[in-house]
Amino acid sequence: MAELTLTLKLPFYRLNAVKAAEFERLTAVNTEVANDLLKVEKSERKKLTSAAFKHIEIGSAWINQRIRNTNAKTRVKKFKRMWLETNNQNYEISRSGNLFAVAFNLLRGRKGRIPLEVHHASHIETLEKVIAGEAKLGSIKICKTKKGIWYALISVSMEVPDAGQVKGWIGVDRGQNNIAVAALPGGFGKFWKGGRVKALRRRFQKLRRQLQEAKKLRKVKQLETRERRIMRQINHEISKQLVRFAKDFGLGIRFEDLSGIRQTSKQRKKTKSDAAENRDHWAYYQQEQFTRYKAIGAGVPVESVPAAYTSKSDHRNGVIGKRVKHWFTGFDGYRCNSDWNASQVIGGWHGFACPLNLQKVVAAMAMVDSGDGVDDSPLTGEESKTVAKATVLDNR
Repeated sequence: MAELTLTLKLPFYRLNAVKAAEFERLTAVNTEVANDLLKVEKSERKKLTSAAFKHIEIGSAWINQRIRNTNAKTRVKKFKRMWLETNNQNYEISRSGNLFAVAFNLLRGRKGRIPLEVHHASHIETLEKVIAGEAKLGSIKICKTKKGIWYALISVSMEVPDAGQVKGWIGVDRGQNNIAVAALPGGFGKFWKGGRVKALRRRFQKLRRQLQEAKKLRKVKQLETRERRIMRQINHEISKQLVRFAKDFGLGIRFEDLSGIRQTSKQRKKTKSDAAENRDHWAYYQQEQFTRYKAIGAGVPVESVPAAYTSKSDHRNGVIGKRVKHWFTGFDGYRCNSDWNASQVIGGWHGFACPLNLQKVVAAMAMVDSGDGVDDSPLTGEESKTVAKATVLDNR
């Protein structure tokens, strides 16, 4: 069984002005406590408990959580705002009819119950599992949006069945012109274009430059936060559609392993100066992480394969071809979309085997069952070089 952890964002149902004002006041008190903790030496701060804050009206469990969170922040000099938070031992979820509610003792000696708004069917299903004991509650945090809406961030973990056997794999090629391309085995591909993202990157870059020239550094930070939120939402949408796409066809998802690409891939100065083209701004890892945790809940297996030669190999036979921008050309003149071709190679990956002789037309993927082959990406390991040399001698 695999463990799935979710964070539910649930607004409070018809929260009146009195309770909203109380949340605002207690959040300010909580922030003051956190800033007072920063004034204490680190060695002494770790020894503190809620007993040192008996004069504070906030419940002891919330104070203890505040102490733990403050100790975890090692480089902060002052907190602007610290939201109220506690662990799973100090609140509970209940249901009355169609209405869910959360009960907690935010004030010392007083326990209140506040109804929640639940719009998503998946959230309702998760909360029902919590009440039935099939899921375990984590921490709860009380926050407020910029529009003044108070909500509860509730962490929930549960065990889900391991992904079963699949009849094939959907290869996912990621890039900047196309954020993601997912192709069915030997079939059509689903494209998520990158034009919108590039336009957003350039627009925010221009605004940042203008704000920096005007010395409005606080606005620059706000703009960066907004940009991250937009990109995070885009990645959420893509990952959700990708998992649904794989589940509808009963297939697994394969990514190319792009770890370390920022260190290994070179970029021109002109490219790095353009936020739309700079790979340092490419949120490919976040997209994969979102897809993985959504796939766990959907029972869709996800795996990674080596990225070497996936963009240069022909999906029909594994022969090294030529890729120029949006087009891939095989040795026999066959042409297709380069990203679609790469996604087909990733989905049909069986383990490239060496030797791979680049001076001759060799089908790398056809040599998987070679007796002398070593499961590896072409020319990426010492074993590959050794086997390639031995094969050349045998051919003589």
